[in-house]
Amino acid sequence: MAEIILRDGTKLGDNYAPYVIAELNSSHFGKLEVAKELMLKAKECGCNCVKFQSWTSDTLYSKDYYAQNPIMARVVKKFSLSEDELISLSLFAKELKIAFASTAYSKQEVDVLVEKCEAPFLKISSMEINNYDFLKYCANTQVPLILSTGMADFEEIKKAVELILPINPNLVLLHCISLYPVKNDLINLNNLKLLQENFPNCVVGFSDHSLSTVLSSAAVALGARVIEKHFTLDKSKMGMDNNMAIEPVQMSELVKNCHEVFGSLGSLQRVVSEDEKEQRLKMRRSLVLTRNLSQGSVLQESDLDGLRPGNGISIDQKANYIGRVLKHDLEAGRLLQESDLEP
Repeated sequence: MAEIILRDGTKLGDNYAPYVIAELNSSHFGKLEVAKELMLKAKECGCNCVKFQSWTSDTLYSKDYYAQNPIMARVVKKFSLSEDELISLSLFAKELKIAFASTAYSKQEVDVLVEKCEAPFLKISSMEINNYDFLKYCANTQVPLILSTGMADFEEIKKAVELILPINPNLVLLHCISLYPVKNDLINLNNLKLLQENFPNCVVGFSDHSLSTVLSSAAVALGARVIEKHFTLDKSKMGMDNNMAIEPVQMSELVKNCHEVFGSLGSLQRVVSEDEKEQRLKMRRSLVLTRNLSQGSVLQESDLDGLRPGNGISIDQKANYIGRVLKHDLEAGRLLQESDLEP
């Protein structure tokens, strides 16, 4: 069973409760006070971690793209957080006692997160899965990595894992569909099993881009132990991915559902609890007579049936009592006891 330990001591793996990451992306709209309010609400909702995006206009798109999309250049600049702001938010997260993380889009941003923000892990976006130099750079930090697998086919995932694991064994793979939002019929949660079976040394999780709060808990049932979900204070506001994010009431519900599902999973072994053994005495059938019989009668198969409660002779012992002799008269419907019979 895969298990990794984050830099803050948190353990992730099959035997540990789901780790829920509130993906804040740009739902702070570049405003520090809004970012802090999001962090407070995420903490109140029960999230384990708040995650930002460490991009700037220089690390996300090319000059050619901006030349063709000048509005996007302004949006990226407006919604990005500076190095000082990220450091400030990481310190605020310590005050709140919630983990702080971010997705880096450059080596310099990786260094800031590792050295100045002391992030418990590095998040690597789906778009980087074939950016091998960047994957190596992140792996060489020896900080635990969480890698999203959106847009990647199986061979691309396999190549990324084979590149990372010999350098850094602490890897979480997030099943992810990079559509915002994604339709339910494209999500393919069974890919969680595919990742578990093929990469047993990796912890598996789910980056949930659906509009639902149900699918994350379904993912937990299928083995996901890290859940990432976009989070906002107000999804009615226009912004990058803000309209497909969930609000605090929904996030609280999602966290609660994930933990309830995890708590109900149990083990692969069939175990009857002591409480359920007590129910046997109330709900199972015990042997009774189907008709009135007198002393000396020899029990026939047709003389025996079963009724509740189960604290008499169990119905599965019926064959052992055919041919036994009654010591005294016994009326129909009464529980048969060993004391009613000749030795």
